[in-house]
Amino acid sequence: MKDYKILNPTFGNFVVDHKSMNIPKNNLPRIVVIGGGFAGISLIKKLQKEKVQIVLFDRHNYHTFQPLLYQVSTAGLEPDSIAYPLRKIFRKNKNFYFKLATVERINAEDQKVITNIGELSYDYLVIATGTKTNFFGNSNIETYSMPMKTISQALDIRSLMLQNIEAADRSEDPVTRKACLNFVVAGAGPTGVELAGALAEFRKGILEHDYPSLAEAEMQVHLLEGGDRVLAPMSKTASKNAQKSLEKLGVHVHLNTKVTDYDGMTVSTENEKEFKAMTFIWAAGVTGAPVEGLNMSEVLTRGNRFKVDRYNKIEGLENIYALGDVAFMETEAYPEGHPQVAQPAIQQGKTLGDNFKRMFRNKTLKKFKYFDKGTMATIGRNKAVVDVKKLSFGGAIAWFMWMFVHLWYLVGFRNRVVTFFNWTYNYINYDRAARLIIRPFKKPN
Repeated sequence: MKDYKILNPTFGNFVVDHKSMNIPKNNLPRIVVIGGGFAGISLIKKLQKEKVQIVLFDRHNYHTFQPLLYQVSTAGLEPDSIAYPLRKIFRKNKNFYFKLATVERINAEDQKVITNIGELSYDYLVIATGTKTNFFGNSNIETYSMPMKTISQALDIRSLMLQNIEAADRSEDPVTRKACLNFVVAGAGPTGVELAGALAEFRKGILEHDYPSLAEAEMQVHLLEGGDRVLAPMSKTASKNAQKSLEKLGVHVHLNTKVTDYDGMTVSTENEKEFKAMTFIWAAGVTGAPVEGLNMSEVLTRGNRFKVDRYNKIEGLENIYALGDVAFMETEAYPEGHPQVAQPAIQQGKTLGDNFKRMFRNKTLKKFKYFDKGTMATIGRNKAVVDVKKLSFGGAIAWFMWMFVHLWYLVGFRNRVVTFFNWTYNYINYDRAARLIIRPFKKPN
C-alpha cells in the first residue's frame, strides 16, 4: 500500500490517512480491538459513550453466536438467525470504525497493527481472537474431518449431512448406505453432546417422512469420547443425566475411545474400534488463536493463550490486552485459567471497559473477578442439564432455562424473534425447516 496522505480536502481537525485505511486521525485515544466475538463486543459496548476512537478488525462483517452453530449445522436454524452485522451493532457511535480485514501481526515496538489491507497505529490494543480447532497435529483428521467453529463450517456440515442422506437414498449397496448414514462425532464436550443429540432428533423427526425408503434404524449417530464420561467440565450428575438422555435418543456413546485417524471413510481409534462413516465431525478440542508478532515464547502459555494479569494486560507488555478464550488468567479459584466459554469473555470485556474509563480519569483499576453463572448443555427436546454452583438438575425445566439464556444473549431483537419462532415451530411439528443444500460440499480427495 502506498505511503501517502491526501492533505486536501480536510475534514474538521483531521486529514484522511490512506495508509491508515481511511480512518481519521484526531485527538482521541485510539483503542484497536481484534475480534468481534463476545469479548470484543462486550468491551466496545462499555466504551460507546466514552471519548475514545474505537477500531474493530474482524475477518467477518458479522458477530456469530457460536453456542447455536450446531443448530445451523443440523438444519434447525438458518445462519442469519445467529449472526448480526458488526457495523449495525455500533452504528450510532460516530467514533467507531469497523474494517473487514485479517490481522497478520503486531508491531509492539511501533504500536502498529499490520493487516492484509494496511497498517494502523494504536494507543491501546485489545486482542480478542478467541480459539481455533485443535487437531493435535493429526494432518489426516485436519484434512478430512468436519470442524465447526464458523458459520461457513456449520453450513458445510449441513450440506454434507444432507448430501450423504441423499446418496444413501439412491444407493442399493448396503455398505455404501451404511457409510452414508453413519454420523460420527468426536468429543463429548457441550458442542459434541449437542451435535449428537440434534442429529438423533433429525433422524427421529425427518428421516421417515422425507425418505420413506430409509429405515430410521439405518441412521446411526456415534459419539466418541477419549475420557471416561461425557460433559467432563460439568458435574458427575449432569454428565450421567446427559448420557442417559443421549442413549434414550439412540445415540451410541463410546467412552475411553480416543480417535487416532480418519482417511475420509474410516474412523480409527486407540482401542482398535473402527467406524465406516462419510460424515465425521471433529469437536474434540480447541486451542487459542493468538496474533503473530509478539515474543510468543514469553507471552504465550498453556493452550496457546496469552498470559494476562488480573487486569487482562498481557504480562511484560504495555498497552496490549487480551480477552476471553485467548487470554490465560491464573487465579486461586482458576489455576488452569477461566473456562473458554461465553461468560468469562463477556465479563472480562465489561471489566476492561470499566478499567479504561477509570484509567482515563486517573482512578484505581479493579481486578477481574469471574462470577460463575453456571454451565448448561442441551441434548434435545425437553432434555438439558444445568449446573448452578452446587446444584445440578435436568429435564424440561433445564431445557427451558437453556432456551431463555440463549435467546437473551443473542444479538438483535430480530434474531431473538426468528430463533424463538423456529424453536416453537420445530417443537410443535418435530420439523427442521432449514434442511436445504444451498451450496453442495465437496470433500477433499
